[in-house]
Amino acid sequence: MTPVCILSAWDQYEKELRAFLLARITDPHEADDVLQELFLKLVLQGDTFCKVRNPRAWLFRVARNYLADRFRTAKTFIDLDPDIPLERAEKPPVVQLEGCLIRNLAHLSEEDRSVIERCDLQGQLQERYAEQSGLTLSAVKSRLLRARQRLRKEIVVNCQVRFDENGQVCCHEPR
Repeated sequence: MTPVCILSAWDQYEKELRAFLLARITDPHEADDVLQELFLKLVLQGDTFCKVRNPRAWLFRVARNYLADRFRTAKTFIDLDPDIPLERAEKPPVVQLEGCLIRNLAHLSEEDRSVIERCDLQGQLQERYAEQSGLTLSAVKSRLLRARQRLRKEIVVNCQVRFDENGQVCCHEPR
């Protein structure tokens, strides 16, 4: 049997919840479906819902979370015309530098290579790298900056990287 507190809260806030949903979902039938899902969530709470201090806030928080999950997981697909050939976009020049980067990374000192590999390539936090290396955070930041500058010089020279007017990589000659 459904506790009285649930029925009372639903009677009190159902219309307001429906208006809230209709403001976010244009189809009234879909809004009613969501409203039904919210009621089921409410009923499943049972007696624990009766202990909630602010039932209205609880109901609207559950509604917002439900909508967020629903919109996040909604998949919208567009049928592609099979007669239109797919274009294969060429990777931007900076992405094509990956091989050059790896080759030139080997030319750096062990200290430079280590900080770039762990912080930039493996995604380790600089704070964590500092702790593990026995360095201060500012020392790691400086070391990483200098290592990046040295790696950039190596790549520019060894891969003949050229830049456009905005300073972006426009082309290079992979070796």
